Order: sequence, then structure tokens, then C-alpha cells
Amino acid sequence: MPTHSSTPVPSAGAAHGSPGSGGSGGTTELLASSGTGGSGKTIEKAFTTGYTWFDNTPRGSAQISDPVLHHGAGGTGTYADPITLAVGHSSAGGKDTLDYPAGTRFYMPRVRRYFIVEDACGDGGSPQNGPCHSLKTAPQGATTWVDMYVGGGSGDNESAVRNCTDKVTGLNTIVENPGADLPVVEGPLFQNGKCTELY
Repeated sequence: MPTHSSTPVPSAGAAHGSPGSGGSGGTTELLASSGTGGSGKTIEKAFTTGYTWFDNTPRGSAQISDPVLHHGAGGTGTYADPITLAVGHSSAGGKDTLDYPAGTRFYMPRVRRYFIVEDACGDGGSPQNGPCHSLKTAPQGATTWVDMYVGGGSGDNESAVRNCTDKVTGLNTIVENPGADLPVVEGPLFQNGKCTELY
């Protein structure tokens, strides 16, 4: 379960919409050439952030709140093995409800990987007032907030992993319940000491 004590915001120098800039450039072309994500729903201006083994709850773990395919956060980004995704949640009357049901798949053209909801973003007794569920601290225009598991582990440089979360943070186009035939760059977002490329 990721914790966001300070919300990363895309750098002011990033011009959203152009390739390599942290925006969703090329997304329309990618989805159009790939059958628009199958039967999926395209969500514009989704605020995508990343969390790691280092800032998960509990810290230094891959523990997840709502396992579906994995026992801990992970995945390779394929349709069959999507990467763990954390979403906002709310708590009322002793019941905790995720913003998207556990098991919901997403595709993120910016990183060319599939994700699956298996974790909750935000801690405490009123998670609905915090990051992921509430868009108060998201960039203006954000329509939803999802938190990708970037990875990391005891053998990784924490600063390098955190830099990767900054790299994948921004307003992007995502696809909810995508088809299984979209282009994939297989592997964790952070692996072999390096962060994924952006598309």
C-alpha cells in the first residue's frame, strides 16, 4: 500500500503532449493503430504516479492490500502478467471500497504496459481525503489518479528508483479494461538499475 506524504508534480518544463515530455504524445496514434485498446474505455488526463518497495506500506516490502494475480506487488506488464496498480479508496461504516474494483486491468501507452488493480493508495482512517482518491493535490485537469508499482528492492539504489517514479509521473491517457493486443515492453518499470523508456 503506497503512502504519499508529498505529492510529486510534473516539472514545469515538461510540455504535455509531445513525445518524451511526460505527456500523452503519440497516444492517439498508438491506440488508433492498435484497435483503440479493444473494448476498453480511454481515460484522458489520468494522473499517473509511481510507488516503490522503499515507500510502500509497510516500508521495504511489496505487500499489497487486494491480491488478484500476485502475492506481492510485481508483474511484467503483459496482459497475462500485468503490473500491480494502486488506486484510491474510501472508508465508511467500517467498509473499505477501492475506486476501481480489484482485478480491473489498465493499459498505459506512456510506458507500454498493462496493469492490474491489486493495491490501495493512501493510509489512515480517512483515505478518501488523501492522495489517489482525492484529486485536490493532483495537477489541474486530472480526471483520475492511479499509482503504478515501479519496483525496487534491497539491492537497488533508492534514489535511482525514486527518480523512476518521478519520470513516470504526469497527466497521461490510460485505457481501462483494454484489449489484450496492445504493444508491450515486457518487464518491470525499474530493472537492472534503470528506469523504463517513455513513449
